[in-house]
Amino acid sequence: MGIKLFLLAIFFGVMVGVGLYSRKHAGSVDDFVLGGRSVGPWLTAFAYGTSYFSAVVFVGYAGQFGWKYGLASTWIGIGNALIGSLLAWVILGRRTRIMADHLRAATMPDLFGKRFDSNALRIAASAIAFVFLIPYTASLYNGLSRLFGMSFDIPYTVCVIIMAVLTGIYVILGGYMATAINDFIQGIIMLGGIVAVIGAVLNGQGGFMEAVARLAQLESDVPVTAGQPGAFTSFFGPDPLNLLGVVILTSLGTWGLPQMVHKFYTIKDEKAITAGTVISTFFALVISGGCYFLGGFGRLFEDAAIYGPEGTVVYDSIIPLMLSRLPDILIGIVIILVLSASMSTLSSLVLTSSSTLTLDLIKGNLVRDMSDKLQLLVMRVLIVFFIAVSVVLALDPPTFIAQLMGISWGALAGAFLAPFLYGSYWKRVTRPAVWASFICGVGITVLNMSIHFIQSPINAGAVAMIAGLVVVPVVSLLTPAPDKEKVEEIFACYDEAVSVRKKTSLPDEA
Repeated sequence: MGIKLFLLAIFFGVMVGVGLYSRKHAGSVDDFVLGGRSVGPWLTAFAYGTSYFSAVVFVGYAGQFGWKYGLASTWIGIGNALIGSLLAWVILGRRTRIMADHLRAATMPDLFGKRFDSNALRIAASAIAFVFLIPYTASLYNGLSRLFGMSFDIPYTVCVIIMAVLTGIYVILGGYMATAINDFIQGIIMLGGIVAVIGAVLNGQGGFMEAVARLAQLESDVPVTAGQPGAFTSFFGPDPLNLLGVVILTSLGTWGLPQMVHKFYTIKDEKAITAGTVISTFFALVISGGCYFLGGFGRLFEDAAIYGPEGTVVYDSIIPLMLSRLPDILIGIVIILVLSASMSTLSSLVLTSSSTLTLDLIKGNLVRDMSDKLQLLVMRVLIVFFIAVSVVLALDPPTFIAQLMGISWGALAGAFLAPFLYGSYWKRVTRPAVWASFICGVGITVLNMSIHFIQSPINAGAVAMIAGLVVVPVVSLLTPAPDKEKVEEIFACYDEAVSVRKKTSLPDEA
């Protein structure tokens, strides 16, 4: 207990210290929200990765999908690295930074409003972001509290409040720069921690080969492959189709999440994009791949403790049970690992939500004239408000972790992914098409919460995203084209000439 408390004290002290240090980088709205658009590759890449992965992945998703799909759940981590990180940076990173800077957009709703010349779209996007980021935040507390309860026997309520207060302190003090620096520190902890935990857990099962051999003897209880031995060690697992739905939601979904796209707005230069692409992909491969790989061995730890009163598996209990048998020093590392993952994601969510409400809803709509100082004050007040609301929801969560995250990601990515992606490349995207995507993404998610026409909220989120990708081009072609002169002016930023060294790009003519 002494070791675990010592590690926690150091961790909390560093987080608050970074917040105090970063106060000088939070003197204006641009600094507070975007770090002055001058954040380097390591900080940006780690901020992207740590915002991506949290207790939701480590406790909720790894436990649930490792149990369902066995070692094949590792494909989710690979998809997260290749699609959610590598392709996201390659396809969206540079273009997002250029257009956001050209339009002077600080948030995703702001970008929608200026790209499609519609204040109503900006307000609607702001409302969607605020409403559906809350359940995601609640899922972070839920996952972390289970590990705290296992390690310290601390009540759930106390865990939630401690995490919320500490995150609020350093975000309010230092804004985006404090978040980015802490994300870097937390990311290093996550990389070292996941490697140590995987090694310790497999060693407790007699090593990797022994653990795989034991897992291969288990018969599948998944309807698709019921009774089949070895399904949990097979290449695509016992249920490939549903596994694909998870890969799509957790990988492609990041392309439309405001808190993820926000990282591209802050990139400093071309070097930061190139290095950030490699770093974030490696980070995702180790963290996400490692989490799902670990979760794939969950069935080897089957115990009465993971079953609820009705005899169903409580997926959120699987990973804590696996870790409960580790030595104290490793449990301490795990706590810091998951705390790092959760606080980094939480800080990103509260900063995104508060800045979106302030800059996209209140400024210019509810309050006509807002000075820089007043905007900063309102954002800090909203950070407190957002954290308070998420704490209230977290104290009585309506369902388990994966469902909360599925609802949030499904609605946000379903609404935003298609117009954001197409709008970055295609001049023909129209305002009605964006509205159609908003209605489609939110409508499918909310409707499915009521009548469950798609059994899994994960698959419902994947369907919402795919629907948006179909709806936007169809509606755009069926509705009048946007004003050509305005669109050309927006896209002119991509054709602006820049000078580079020959080592970066060879001249067209020798």
